[in-house]
Amino acid sequence: MGGHMGENILKVLCPGIENGTFRLEHTGRGEDRSPELILEGLSPQAKTLAVVLEDMSHPIKGFTHWVIWNLPVSDRIPGAIPAGKAAPGGGVQGAAYGLHRYAGPKPPKGRTHTYRFTVYALDCTLNLNSGARKKSFLRAAEGHVLQSGSIFGAFE
Repeated sequence: MGGHMGENILKVLCPGIENGTFRLEHTGRGEDRSPELILEGLSPQAKTLAVVLEDMSHPIKGFTHWVIWNLPVSDRIPGAIPAGKAAPGGGVQGAAYGLHRYAGPKPPKGRTHTYRFTVYALDCTLNLNSGARKKSFLRAAEGHVLQSGSIFGAFE
């Protein structure tokens, strides 16, 4: 491990998560709108961005709620990305929940679940079919991840 790791950290901020909790509009009990993600320290070598949203409290560890890749490089990933296989700027929404869209937190009533957004900065555009799921995305991204960063949010 070199001493250069520090500058390689990708910091992910999310205005849609307040005090560690998802705002209602970004959940399955609200408008189910994907929140904006703000990135700090993004590598200038990054060619595309990808995002995975997982439920860390689900019986199936890391149950996927959203997977999107080939997003244009920017220090912000816009919110309210519309449903569909093609996302703005050449992005591709893979299959999560059998749907090609953001599926916000909606845990069983009375249960609080913790969710994790992971943003990946890749050195390439992935040639991956929109039918791909998280596993295929992670396999395709192997060796191409320049940086990744996460942010957690809870919702009841």
